[in-house]
Amino acid sequence: MADHQVLEGFSKSVSAWFASSFPQPTTPQIEGWPHIRNGEHTLICAPTGSGKTLTAFLSCIDHLVSDPLPPNIQRTRVLYISPLRALAFDVEKNLRAPIVGIQHAAERLGEMFVEPTVGIRTGDTSSKERKQLVRNPPDILITTPESLFLMLTSAARETLANVDTVIIDEIHALAPTKRGAHLMVSLERLEEITTKPFQRIGLSATQRPLEEVARFLGGSRDGMARKVQIVNAGVRKELDVQVIVAVEDMGDLGKPTTELRSGPATAALTERRSSIWPSVYPKILDLVLEHKSTIIFCNARRQAERLAANINELAVERGVGGSGVHELVKAHHGSLAREQRVIIEDQLKRGELRALVATSSLELGIDMGAVDLVVQVESPGAVSRGMQRVGRAGHQVGQPSIGKMFPKHRHDLLEAAIVSKRMMTGEIESTRFLRNPLDVLAQQIVAHVAMNPQITRGALATLLRRCANFADLSDDVLTNVLDLLSGRYPSQEFAELKPRLVWDRIEDTLRAREGAQRLAVTNGGTIPDRGLFGVFLPDGTRVGELDEEMVYETRPGETFILGASTWRIEDITFDRVTVSPAPGQQGKMPFWHGDGPGRPLELGRAFGEFIRTIRERDGASAYDELVGRHGLDDLAARNVVQYLAEQAEATGSVPSDRTIVVERFRDDLGDWRVCIHSPSAHRSMRRGRWRSSIDSALASRCRSTRCGATTES
Repeated sequence: MADHQVLEGFSKSVSAWFASSFPQPTTPQIEGWPHIRNGEHTLICAPTGSGKTLTAFLSCIDHLVSDPLPPNIQRTRVLYISPLRALAFDVEKNLRAPIVGIQHAAERLGEMFVEPTVGIRTGDTSSKERKQLVRNPPDILITTPESLFLMLTSAARETLANVDTVIIDEIHALAPTKRGAHLMVSLERLEEITTKPFQRIGLSATQRPLEEVARFLGGSRDGMARKVQIVNAGVRKELDVQVIVAVEDMGDLGKPTTELRSGPATAALTERRSSIWPSVYPKILDLVLEHKSTIIFCNARRQAERLAANINELAVERGVGGSGVHELVKAHHGSLAREQRVIIEDQLKRGELRALVATSSLELGIDMGAVDLVVQVESPGAVSRGMQRVGRAGHQVGQPSIGKMFPKHRHDLLEAAIVSKRMMTGEIESTRFLRNPLDVLAQQIVAHVAMNPQITRGALATLLRRCANFADLSDDVLTNVLDLLSGRYPSQEFAELKPRLVWDRIEDTLRAREGAQRLAVTNGGTIPDRGLFGVFLPDGTRVGELDEEMVYETRPGETFILGASTWRIEDITFDRVTVSPAPGQQGKMPFWHGDGPGRPLELGRAFGEFIRTIRERDGASAYDELVGRHGLDDLAARNVVQYLAEQAEATGSVPSDRTIVVERFRDDLGDWRVCIHSPSAHRSMRRGRWRSSIDSALASRCRSTRCGATTES
């Protein structure tokens, strides 16, 4: 389709701005704009950096700049929902250029132009700013699922009456979660108060099957599924992924070492074990120095802080970067305050930083400028997660994405091998949205009933079943949930629980009890309260947050690292830590519990198949397969072959997609232990912390009596 035909439906000023700003439309724009302009619900699947966001927004901006304004209190017409607060701020910033450009084009052409206003409401928005958004609603409101829920459960919902378009970005991150189910019920509640049904637009780079995600996005109306047009522009982006091992034999890691280290005499007497990190840090630093802009991804916030600190320390030892070397790399994660994250992101874009060490905080769609390289430390844990992260490199249209992956240990190396191959072949995990999550159902029922003086059970059931997650909600299940919320408990053990609703079973109507609305807004959403302490400067500026256990182990006067910067603790209260900057001083590493990702079942099955097929090959053939098709370097391929051989020697068999190995052995204290080895399992829980158990168990076998048993499935 010719460019002028694609832009035919837009106003002259919008067409002129686009033609002067871009050489040509991208595939998702060519295929998506006709559906969006026709008002159809649309799901767009396209690679990172292909212009998806502009595809969704340009038609919205076009009607905002030319349509007459509605009443001020109901001015909001476009709702953009982001799963990440950082992504919301990024989109707001990137909307300025199109709006200003279209305004200049309208002035040149003599066309009418009404400047659209853009507002943000997230968890970082102050109460003063929220009140301002209610008094003067923006044309485009950028928000998160939780903030939308709070608006719908307060007087702020009146500002949303004229919403005609809802854009859900990175929908794949929401679809398989309770957070996604919660959002979809909120959208059905939103449709109850809008003057007309609104258009739904979903955006994602990694999702499969598209039909499942489209059903999740659309839901149903009047007993019929809403029709969602699927724009599959997901041409696989060119990836160059390499798995790098920095040591000759990863099996030697963790053994006692006699290496002499500088420091106090007591440190010299302390037993030390060999580690992979002294070999990894120099290689990562070399990669950072070879490129202009790098993002280093890892799977935990503590690891991000440690990586940034050690890379900076190594850079100082090498004398790289002159006086500003302490800012060669900084950490970026969700426990940093929004203001700190924005400053760090801008420093990378302007070239003041050479790299960022990030967790999932930079995984979803944030424009980080011209990133040359992505380094992944440890397997990302999922193919879709790996593609999202490596896709940060070469974010512009047509640019290949280059990624380097550094496994931490031998079992991690196995997962990295299968993930890298599936990333390059585009075999992402399938998505399946949740069916009937009852905790979400109960929370939304209380919120919805609290905002309606009286609602019938039938009307409530109709609203809930419009949401795809609750399309199959039975009358019996709904009745049981309403019994729970209205105080009809199965036993006297729950008698002290306060009912939230009054259910008139004769009239079949529901109304809220006193305090129900307050309860809903103070306990909204599905993100658990992790007991984190806010970190603030004396003037009240937020720096970030710390795990409560770390705070309990810390005292005023101590220093710690957050965002690769050192802070001194001045005061600790019941809910916050007051700090002051302590540049140049040593600080201890922070830690947070429970922030590691799990492995999807689909990847677990592929993991087992990979182990089996590699073991079926001879050594040379397996090596060629690993190097040629999995992107492993020489040392990585040799370590995989050696690791699987040692596993087979230790237990007589290797766990795979067809084999589960059950092993009994004595631990260091002489107690019997049983290990069940299966590729479908990923981590074991011990003392509240997630740990990989395979390598530690293998090390124990070398000095323990063992009895292996193999079961073939």
